[in-house]
Amino acid sequence: MASSDRTVPEGASATSGVARDAVAAQQSAFGGIAWGAAFFGWLSATGLAVLLVALVSAADVALGLTEGASAGEMGLGGAVALLVVLFLSYLAGGYVAGRMARFTGFRQGLAVWLVGLVVVLLVSGAAVALGSEYNVLARLELPRIPVEEGTATTTGLVTLAAAAAASLAGALLGGGLGTRYHRKVDRAGFAV
Repeated sequence: MASSDRTVPEGASATSGVARDAVAAQQSAFGGIAWGAAFFGWLSATGLAVLLVALVSAADVALGLTEGASAGEMGLGGAVALLVVLFLSYLAGGYVAGRMARFTGFRQGLAVWLVGLVVVLLVSGAAVALGSEYNVLARLELPRIPVEEGTATTTGLVTLAAAAAASLAGALLGGGLGTRYHRKVDRAGFAV
């Protein structure tokens, strides 16, 4: 059968190989963002973040890393730890979504990040709407870090921007890595 005699699936080209045609046809039929996969990727990222924060906190207490440290030193160390935890967590979440959805891994990673952003906005909105009556942390009388409000706000905004960037980078990279696995399977399946 000559290559000109075969039917070419929609979205595939007649000049590429059989494997590329098959993947292109599958992607045109099943590609796009799978929001279910993105949600489960976000759940994976959140679960891993909880575990990593617990491990970092336990290591801090066990090793006395912040014992005797100033508020500035604790803030910088905490911010770096937060960024690493967020990057690794969203890397895993993006990977899960990319593997589940099979196609468009970077988009799946972005979708994981967007689901996380929507959840944060919803929880923040609920906290504002409900007010301080349901703020459990305010009732605990936890020790306060002696940092001026202006410095805390600037530091908080910088940390927030860095956290958003680290989680987005992790999610995009993870999504790409998750999809990469399927490309290896496709190559192996058509190499026979």
